[in-house]
Amino acid sequence: MNLIRLLPIFALLLLIPLASQDSFAQINSGGFQAGGVHIDGSWYVGEGLKVGDYFSFNMCHVDYLDCSDFDMAMWVQEEVRVETEDKFRIQVLVYDGKKIVKGHMDVGKVAPEPTGGSEEISSYRSAYKSSISWLSAFATQEIEGLTGKGPKDFRAASWGKIANIGGQQILPTAEETITVGAGEFDSILVTWKTGGILSKVWIVDEFPFPIQAKTFMHVSSGIPPVEYDFELLDYKENVSSNPFINIETTAAKQAAVGCPKEYQKTKFSESTNTYSMIVKGVYGPKIVKQGCEIDMFIDFKRAVNPIEYVDQVHYDIAIFSDPSKPPIQTVSNDEGRAELYTASGQTHRFVLAEQPPGEYTYAIIIYGTGPEHILGGNPDTSGLMTFDVTVVKNNQSSFPSQPSGNSPEIPGWIKNNAEWWANELIDDDSFVTGIQYLINQGIMHIPETIQGSSDSSEIPGWIKNNAEWWANNQIDDSSFVSGIQWLITNGIMKIS
Repeated sequence: MNLIRLLPIFALLLLIPLASQDSFAQINSGGFQAGGVHIDGSWYVGEGLKVGDYFSFNMCHVDYLDCSDFDMAMWVQEEVRVETEDKFRIQVLVYDGKKIVKGHMDVGKVAPEPTGGSEEISSYRSAYKSSISWLSAFATQEIEGLTGKGPKDFRAASWGKIANIGGQQILPTAEETITVGAGEFDSILVTWKTGGILSKVWIVDEFPFPIQAKTFMHVSSGIPPVEYDFELLDYKENVSSNPFINIETTAAKQAAVGCPKEYQKTKFSESTNTYSMIVKGVYGPKIVKQGCEIDMFIDFKRAVNPIEYVDQVHYDIAIFSDPSKPPIQTVSNDEGRAELYTASGQTHRFVLAEQPPGEYTYAIIIYGTGPEHILGGNPDTSGLMTFDVTVVKNNQSSFPSQPSGNSPEIPGWIKNNAEWWANELIDDDSFVTGIQYLINQGIMHIPETIQGSSDSSEIPGWIKNNAEWWANNQIDDSSFVSGIQWLITNGIMKIS
C-alpha cells in the first residue's frame, strides 16, 4: 500500500531536471542555502594565468575614496622567484581621474594575491586584492595536503561561508551570458546575500579573474553600501612587450615641473555658510605651481558637537576664478562622477591645479547627507565653505621661501617636546630653553640665522600652532624651523 502511494511522487520527481539554468540556488534547508549549477567543471582565481596576459578593469572598492572608480590595466611580465616561492610579476597602469600611475606587483601562483610591489600603486593593489582576487579566499589552485582549499566545482552546493557576523554561503547560482567591455561571455554567476541584497560575481571557466562583480557590505540596518564593483574592459594574450612603457605618469610630469614634496599646510575649521556643519582639515600648498597637486584632508563635523563626524556626506570640490560665475573645474567632473561621497565623514583628496596662474577660490560644497544611492542626499544639510589658493607659473616658486642654508636636521623625539608645549604641559620658557640647549649642543641643526635682540619674550600664537601641527605631521620640518628662526631673529631665543 505504501509503495503504491509513493510511486506517483517518484514519477513526479523524474519529470524535474536535476538542475535548470537557474539551478537550485537559494533553496533553504534548516538555515543553509544550497547552490550548484548543472555543468561540469571547476574554477579558482588565477586559473590559466600566464606570462603575456593583459587585462584591463574599471573598478572601485569602498576602502579607496568610498568606491571612487578607476581603470586598472595589468600585464603579466614574467615569472620571478621570491625567496622560496614562484610568483608572477605584473606591471600595472592606473588611470584615476586625471592622475596616471604606474608600478608593479608580485602575485602568488597558488592564488594571485599581491605579496609585494612598488609603493606608487599600494592603494590600487589593496583594492585589487579586496575585489578582483577576493574569491581566492575560497577558490585556489590545488594545495597538497590542505583540505578546504583548491578549485571549486560548479555543481557544489556551496563554496564556503563568509567569516563574519551574518556571513552567508558563497553559492554557484546560475549560467548566464553577459556582455562587458571586453565582449560577450558565457559565465557562471556566484552569489551571496548581504543585508538582504544579493552580491554577484560572474566568472568564466578557465579564465583567471572574474569578469564582472557588484557586491555590498554587511550592515545591521538600512541599505548596504557597495563594497566593490568591477568590469573587464579588455583582455589580450601573448603580449610580449610592456604596453605601458611610453605612457608618462603624473608623478613624472610633476617632477619635471618641480612640484615640491614638502610644503607648509594650512589648517581650516569653518562652519558652512548655512551653519549646517563644520568643515575641518588641512590643505597645501597654499601657493601651488601650475601642474602640481593640492593635498587636502577634509573632515565633516557636526555643528552642535564638533568632535562627532557627519556620515554619508554628498559633496564636491569646485574651483572658481570668479565666485559670481560658475566653477571652472570640479573634482567630480574630473573623475567622471555626478558628485563625491564619503560614508565616514572623512576624506583625503588630491586636486590637480591645471588652471592658468592667478588667484582662485576653492569651495567644498555639501549637497546633503544620506545613502549613497540617493543623489544629493537630504538638502537640509547643504552648504559650503571656501578658501583661497594662488597658482603660479612653473618657473616660479610655488611655496613661501624657505630659509637659506642647509636643510634642517631635527631628531624625531623633539616632536614630543613640541606637542607638550602646544598642549601647555610645559611653559614657554621651558620650551625655548630646551630648543636653545639642543641647538647649542649641536643635537638640533637649523640653517644659519641672524641673531636679533628684543626686550619682549612673548611668543606669537602661530608658532605654537606650527609646533602642534608639526608634532602631528601636518606640516614639514622646514615650516616648523621657520618658527624657531623667527624666535632667534626677534631675540626671544638666543644661541651661542
